[in-house]
Amino acid sequence: MQCVYQAENVVEAELVKGLLEAHHIACHSGGFYLQGAVGDLAASGFAKLWVADEDAARALTLIEQYEQGEFKLSESEETDAD
Repeated sequence: MQCVYQAENVVEAELVKGLLEAHHIACHSGGFYLQGAVGDLAASGFAKLWVADEDAARALTLIEQYEQGEFKLSESEETDAD
């Protein structure tokens, strides 16, 4: 398994995990309980995502697209959500 993403927080980690799983990439998340050690550890970067070696390249491509905003809602979709 390879660590493909280090999230700023648990919410972002779960969002990216959902994205990967929606594209049929099995994903393991971890490090969430380390948030209880904030003060002794850094306040962010503890939530990580791992995928199987054979899925890593595809997962990294999807994560890059996510970070570039390619999965943002269109203006009309945002309006419909209200």
